[in-house]
Amino acid sequence: MCNLYSETSNAQAIVDLVKAFNRAGNLPTLPAIFPDKMAPVVRASPTDGVRELTMLRWGMPSPPEYLEPGAIDPGVTNIRNAWSPHWRPWIGPANRCVVPATSFCEPTTDPDPVTGKKVWTWFALNDERPLFFFAGIWCTWHGVRGLRKAPEEGDHQLYGFLTTAPNGTVAPIHKKAMPVILRAPEEVETWMTAPAREALKLQRSLPNDALKIVLTGPKEDVAIAA
Repeated sequence: MCNLYSETSNAQAIVDLVKAFNRAGNLPTLPAIFPDKMAPVVRASPTDGVRELTMLRWGMPSPPEYLEPGAIDPGVTNIRNAWSPHWRPWIGPANRCVVPATSFCEPTTDPDPVTGKKVWTWFALNDERPLFFFAGIWCTWHGVRGLRKAPEEGDHQLYGFLTTAPNGTVAPIHKKAMPVILRAPEEVETWMTAPAREALKLQRSLPNDALKIVLTGPKEDVAIAA
């Protein structure tokens, strides 16, 4: 499960790669993106169908059976079984998106035997942190998000991204899952436009040599934050 990633590319690089219109403005450097925060996403606009770079909130709606009526929904950041009844309404092209990123973080499955704490481990395509995309879905949802001391009730634009089995680089650190990563413009096009069964063929691990560990310890990618 991926609940922390970074995005430090600029808006122009993103829109050039995916042929989108920038409706997010200048993007700040985001060395640590956590659940329930706003972050850049590329989708087909629900108003005019134009492919746009915009800001959405991380965390899709939780299955209602797991929430008390009126409770704050913490959101679901990662989706593994896209064909489940809860996710199926959002796997068509209209609700697919891609999420730009430059690195992602997973805690070790087991704690460090010396400190007793899990070690935060950052992965990227290489040390330069080139841009890639997570394969995601998005929706508009009405409910309560935010913190107990500051609940936010209303309509929310939400996103999450797919996970799959970890590859040989991620598995020794985090044995459960890794995000679905798209590296080529053709993969982005397939994810954004193809029928669901074709698009979901992209829900697979990267080759073992496609990722490397670039940082351990901090809860932000400080190497690119400097």
